[in-house]
Amino acid sequence: MTGSDVTRDGSGGGRPGRTASPRGLQPGGGSGGDSHGGSRAGRRGGRGGRGGRGRRRGEELMVPRAEFDSYYGRPIIKAPSWSATDIAGYFFFGGLAGAGSVLAAAAQATGRTTMAGAMKLSSIGALSLSTAALIHDLGRPDRFHHMLRVFKPTSPMSVGSWLLTGYGAFAGAAAASSVTGRLRTAGAVATGGAACLGPAVAAYTAVLAADTAVPAWHGAHRELPYVFVASATAAASGMALVVSPPRESAPARYAAVLAAAGELTSMELAERRLGMVAETYRTGRAGTLLRAARALTVGGAACAALIGHRHRAAAVGGGALLLAGSACTRFGIFAAGIASADDPAYTVTPQRESLRRAEPAGEQRT
Repeated sequence: MTGSDVTRDGSGGGRPGRTASPRGLQPGGGSGGDSHGGSRAGRRGGRGGRGGRGRRRGEELMVPRAEFDSYYGRPIIKAPSWSATDIAGYFFFGGLAGAGSVLAAAAQATGRTTMAGAMKLSSIGALSLSTAALIHDLGRPDRFHHMLRVFKPTSPMSVGSWLLTGYGAFAGAAAASSVTGRLRTAGAVATGGAACLGPAVAAYTAVLAADTAVPAWHGAHRELPYVFVASATAAASGMALVVSPPRESAPARYAAVLAAAGELTSMELAERRLGMVAETYRTGRAGTLLRAARALTVGGAACAALIGHRHRAAAVGGGALLLAGSACTRFGIFAAGIASADDPAYTVTPQRESLRRAEPAGEQRT
């Protein structure tokens, strides 16, 4: 039987003996050219295929090193089924609300009553839009209510649902007191409570995105909260410039400059950490949106800082640019995440690079 003819379709004439060569012996290692076989061969190769512990120094691989490919080029992970308009809008309006409450508290503490009242109304309005976008993406309003049945600290969505509920109560009470002029002490307490929870409201959506397996979001899990907070601060500063008289807008102008610098710096650090996955932030729809975001944010901050204190029209224009830049940032980051999930190379290649860097240390231990 050792003389049987071994082909890709099996043995012809009998059972192959021990000297039969492995079938296929081609990159991908599968039958019929199916790339699914290639992925199986890559898994069978395991550590030995990467020059691991099972192969003595100087030996050569029997089978050529398999190149990465997925089954018919299909994505390895499932992209989130979130609606771009709903969830990116949820990110934007939630950040505007949270950072706006901080500016409202600062304005009230420094006697800027017009700015304080306008920002309280802005925050509760933005929170309402954010919650409406989330509920619309969930499909049924009662699903948001169902998330409040339990509190799960390890779930960003569970923590975020409770956070929005608590923050909404404070922000609503602060806005109601500002409009009616009643219960001023309770209104001041509510303003402080909303300001304390506001930064968490602005940042937790970044944790929600980074907690997924999406490469462009998860790979930037350390920097993404800073990006979201800086972007939220830019949006809130822009809103304050639009609704406040120039004589009260000094805190908003300073915050706009700091927010622009923080957003640009944190985005640059995130792209450096992401390596090849950063391509998703620079190309396609995401690249267009994020380039526009940078230009709008820098332009709005410069306009507000240089001439916003002298001309009302310049302050309003700079504020509008900051709001548009923040929205482009959220929609651009969302688009980058979807693009990275759709391309299997962004899932596997960084993992292989990480294993390759860790391999010498593992060989030294053995």
